[in-house]
Amino acid sequence: MSAAPTSRLLADWLDWLEAQRPQQQIELGLDRIRRVKDELGIAFACPVILVGGTNGKGSTCAFLESILLQAGYRVGLHTSPHLVRFNERARVNGEQAADEALVEHFEAVEAARERVAARDGEAAAALTYFEFTGLAIMRLFQHAKLDAAIFEIGLGGRLDAMNVLDADCSIVTSIDIDHADWLGDTREKIGLEKAHIFRTGRPAICSDPVPPESLIDYAREIDADLRLFARDFNYAGQRGATDWQQWSWGGRSGKVAGLAYPALRGANQLLNASGALAALEALRPVLPVSNQDIRTGFATVELPGRFQVLPGKPTVVLDVAHNPHAAAALADNLDHMAFHPYTHAVFGCMRDKDIPGVLRRLKDRVDHWHLATLPSERSAAAEDIAALLRAEGFPEDKEHSITVHATPAAAWVAARGGAGEGDRILVFGSFLTVGGVMDLASRSR
Repeated sequence: MSAAPTSRLLADWLDWLEAQRPQQQIELGLDRIRRVKDELGIAFACPVILVGGTNGKGSTCAFLESILLQAGYRVGLHTSPHLVRFNERARVNGEQAADEALVEHFEAVEAARERVAARDGEAAAALTYFEFTGLAIMRLFQHAKLDAAIFEIGLGGRLDAMNVLDADCSIVTSIDIDHADWLGDTREKIGLEKAHIFRTGRPAICSDPVPPESLIDYAREIDADLRLFARDFNYAGQRGATDWQQWSWGGRSGKVAGLAYPALRGANQLLNASGALAALEALRPVLPVSNQDIRTGFATVELPGRFQVLPGKPTVVLDVAHNPHAAAALADNLDHMAFHPYTHAVFGCMRDKDIPGVLRRLKDRVDHWHLATLPSERSAAAEDIAALLRAEGFPEDKEHSITVHATPAAAWVAARGGAGEGDRILVFGSFLTVGGVMDLASRSR
């Protein structure tokens, strides 16, 4: 690696890291990060919660953070990737970490990495972007005097960098086909990979309604305290014409009734909320929360980019759905919205995703497609996505169109210019798609 920056500017460090190991580069394994973690002496005196799964990880993390903050705990939350600012990846007590704090821990990680490289060889300490930044955030949390630390698993489970942590409670939200080249091409294979965030004798939550047998078998093999949706916890509710009106949750030790629908939109959020409550039930001896903390936490939770509807006209929906499972949930959520004459979609995605599967679930809900090439070597070209959309039978006539753009921003400008006041603009796909539009969309309201 080239010499680290002497600058104290976060932007300089992020540019340096991107030059060494682009953040889109994937290199699974725990040996490198474990060596540097041990060199740093990273350990936690508070409960650590790991949250993995195909979809629903961000929402589950947000629910946990919001409820624990309402209960008066000091909480650290690591999520990935970010939408607009890197600082989104590290929140302490509900606030994004300051640039100066992040740089301090970047410097500590690089010093430890250099010591490991000098002792064991450069290859033994060749950290990826995600590993390097993840270690810096772990160290930041270690020094933040937390009551609870929540870490989102980035890609898989077994070999994901965050799995180097010794979790007190682990949650697998859902299992579906994604990152098939790395995790396997069946739910059983992917379920086994994700189950490896479970720990012997500790709570292991799975909120997928139909968990793979491989996940259940692994939890039994290591003697984890497995808690399954529909067996150990569940929810029930009353649904009105357009949304859930009230719901209740039941677990092993009791019930919480009279819950208003969470502030995060989408019917799938009750499943994510149920998994979060199952984890909090399991952690009650060390992190007790009241029913009022739960109610207020659900009412005040925020998570940009997950079926986020911006105020104003035309209606703008932001959603980071980029696999078929998430696209199906997005389609269902769109169906429960009010009528809009036309829907304009801004979409960009990585080429290793099941793009036809995503398009198949949403093509009948979109009238005008604005396809973008993303600023990443892994991006699918907008022209290639257009060809896939045509292959799926999407018509091009007076009422339907497909256009391609060099960037998400250009696609957004075109969609915004073509949409009427009563129309809907759906911005979805990769985090780079939604993040690339989010600032522009907010400023144009």
